[in-house]
Amino acid sequence: MTARPRRSVLYMPGSNVRALEKAKSIPADALILDLEDSVAPESKASARQQVCDAVRAGGYGQRELAIRVNGIDSAWFLEDMAAAIAVGPDAIVVPKVSSPDDLDAVARVLGTERAPAKIRIWAMMETPLAVLEAGAIARASRVFPACRLDVLVIGTNDLAKETRAVMEPGRAAFLPWLMTFVAAGRAYGLDVLDSAYNDFRDADGFRAECRQARNLGFDGKTLIHPDQVAIANEVLASTADEIAWARRIIAAFEAPDAQGKGVINLDGRMVELLHAEQARRTIAIADAIVARLEQPGS
Repeated sequence: MTARPRRSVLYMPGSNVRALEKAKSIPADALILDLEDSVAPESKASARQQVCDAVRAGGYGQRELAIRVNGIDSAWFLEDMAAAIAVGPDAIVVPKVSSPDDLDAVARVLGTERAPAKIRIWAMMETPLAVLEAGAIARASRVFPACRLDVLVIGTNDLAKETRAVMEPGRAAFLPWLMTFVAAGRAYGLDVLDSAYNDFRDADGFRAECRQARNLGFDGKTLIHPDQVAIANEVLASTADEIAWARRIIAAFEAPDAQGKGVINLDGRMVELLHAEQARRTIAIADAIVARLEQPGS
């Protein structure tokens, strides 16, 4: 099973050269080098060049590297896409995806620019229409494989702005929308990343929201400050007990007397094949985290 840990996905402003360099030493699972919200209009071109230079130069170790371009309807989208494709990050993050038509537009650019096969698309879900179209957007990963959709990234700041919903601790107003995105992603085999927590000085509030994200089924959380990385990595990882239990489930189903069985009794608990599948993913991600930590510059 191929699985990538995405517990901590840190936005880094593309206009800040020092931040791009510092990102090489931050233990985030993934980095999003941003050309959109964190970059002023007059700095778009220079930020694009700086981000592309940084990706080309490398030095980010085993971290998954993504570039967030400006929106499809912006004046910078096509130039951002062409430049990002040319340097070949792991992923391109497309903001404000609101329908499958948006992914079709992305697919056309990927084809025109002859994008390397490794580049995947992460779609940001941050509009009311994205909520209503979540299933269709996620389904595009199967129906239109040329769009290369791999991850849904939730953006509650824009969603709050457009819906006028109030963001309070616990995010009660947003829970139906968050679970809609999780369900859409799971239905079509996509990872789903929870939105950023704005008050990076509030460690307790951030930890609570990370726990909520895990309980809701998110694969990880996007972050806006390096100080949030350690907490996200801790809370959104499987515990030692969970990993040990997953290994026991796998071993039990691989035992000779369990061959051909769909359900087994393990320590008085009924365990099904679906639990074995979940256990293999748990182990795959845990092993990937360990392997990354053992790599120089990780």
